[in-house]
Amino acid sequence: MTDALLPALLDPPAERPALAFPDGALTYPELATRAGALAQQIAGLKRVAVRATPTLDTAVGIVAALLAGVPAVPINPRSGPRELAHVVADAAPDAVLAAAAADADLLPPLAALPRFPIPRESARSTARNPDLDMPPSAPALVIYTSGTTGPPKGAVLSRVALAANLDALADAWAWTAADVLVHALPLFHVHGLVLGVLGPLRRGGSMRHLGTFSASSLARAVEDGATLVFGVPTHYHRLVDELAADPAAAAAVGRARLLVSGSAALTAVDHARLQRLTGLAVRERYGLTETLILTAARADEPVEPGTVGRPLADTEIRLVREDAGDDLGAVEVRGPGLFSGYLGGSDPTTQDGWFRTGDIGRWTASGSLALVGRKTTDLIKSGGFKIGAGEIENALLEHPAVAEVAVLGVPDDDLGERVVAFVVTSDRTDAGALVDHVAGLLAPHKRPREVRFVDALPRNDMGKVVKSRLLR
Repeated sequence: MTDALLPALLDPPAERPALAFPDGALTYPELATRAGALAQQIAGLKRVAVRATPTLDTAVGIVAALLAGVPAVPINPRSGPRELAHVVADAAPDAVLAAAAADADLLPPLAALPRFPIPRESARSTARNPDLDMPPSAPALVIYTSGTTGPPKGAVLSRVALAANLDALADAWAWTAADVLVHALPLFHVHGLVLGVLGPLRRGGSMRHLGTFSASSLARAVEDGATLVFGVPTHYHRLVDELAADPAAAAAVGRARLLVSGSAALTAVDHARLQRLTGLAVRERYGLTETLILTAARADEPVEPGTVGRPLADTEIRLVREDAGDDLGAVEVRGPGLFSGYLGGSDPTTQDGWFRTGDIGRWTASGSLALVGRKTTDLIKSGGFKIGAGEIENALLEHPAVAEVAVLGVPDDDLGERVVAFVVTSDRTDAGALVDHVAGLLAPHKRPREVRFVDALPRNDMGKVVKSRLLR
């Protein structure tokens, strides 16, 4: 790779497909000229916001900002007025990049900014591509966290962090220019934007956005040459049911090279069903906005369900344990993919460069990382025992009547915390049957002390369960 973040755009391969969305597609030469023309217009700005709809316009806008050396701030198009006002005030972008037809959709904080329309036609630029001239440490993206513990914070990701992380993933997944990636992820976060758009562009490969993740759309994409599939557990959970009813689609999906899941844990039940239906074992990976991807199940190694693989090249992970002999520890990391700090100067890394993820994990015998969950919500201290919520959730999901579940520790005068399961059922059952089911699989102290039946689990825009809302 050259020093450029997107080297394939410096000398675009003739007629090679680059990006395809339901609203349009571009070859590498077309993307280079269209994004290059916009890059000339915005060069010199301090920062630009991009209304990150899952469209070709968003991809062109982000690429233009990267070519211009202007940090881009992807904006969740579903942000409410309060959140949007906070992000715009915090990031203070000089302008907003939006599709020509988006005027009516821009809410006041964005609508008040100077606006550069994202071009719908290619216009050749003769200017030198600034991508070659940018220092590696220069900021590339400011991506806002989900804000589950307070107002969203803008994580500043440098060009070298993006490049190093994508190259390490390419090594783990044998990702090359010959691969065609398909997904249906949003473009305002790391998974869909960095991995899902910039990943294939850095390799010189292709990306097709499905719009909607379904068995039929995925099967057609694989039959048309797709080799990599990115999804979140919600995608794969729904896919399992669809594939069970469509053996032809299951066979087609099974001809992909890799299925990759991220953003949350994939259940052991869905792992097993997907492998049985498609013949493919889903590979999981783990990362945060602030760290990019830290671990991944490699393409050349067997999958170990319940783990997120081993650390990527040059990434260090340590588990900080509270008690000697405890196999659970707080996950801390350092490496080339680490962010530069939060916008405004806050840098939460330790003096020697370690970042506290807030997750709890353990090492398996193979050297893979198994995550228990978030320290704040998923590590339950009950009756002197430390219990990982994820282990109980996986056990409950093995019960045929359980569709979804979230387990929490709730304050208890006797135990310190008691294990409470919030369960969405697909069939009639009672709490006692579920408690007995867990007791038959796990140690007695891990059984739920209480089961609460709910119609649905609260989720954020990335599909992650927001457990804090369950106790409101």
